[in-house]
Amino acid sequence: MTRNEVYNEIKQTLGIVPEFIQQLSDETLELEWKLFVASQFTEGAIPNKYRELIGVAVAAIMHCKYCSYFHVAAAKLNGATDAEIEDAVHFAKSGAGWSTYINGLQLDFNQFKSEVDAICNHIKSQASAAA
Repeated sequence: MTRNEVYNEIKQTLGIVPEFIQQLSDETLELEWKLFVASQFTEGAIPNKYRELIGVAVAAIMHCKYCSYFHVAAAKLNGATDAEIEDAVHFAKSGAGWSTYINGLQLDFNQFKSEVDAICNHIKSQASAAA
């Protein structure tokens, strides 16, 4: 597709051609646009609302104000509530904190895996007993 053809498709989808897309070279424009549509708008195995909440969490960890703004707006567009957005950020903060702690102490990875497996097995058995 030519640049103008891609721009027309973008305008039909987004209403405008954002600057971050205008900055792409002719060689990558069409490919990046198709990838953007596939990853941001096309329903996949994970519904878009939850993908965007993942995006909110990842953007928070990366400290990217552009990504944070985009994914919060897209999450809301896909029906996420403020409470769900806060929960996603809290989950990211918790994961980053535990990762820092566990990696910093250089805990034995095989023991960690064994303990996680034991925890999962325990929770499964508790759920089976309750059912």
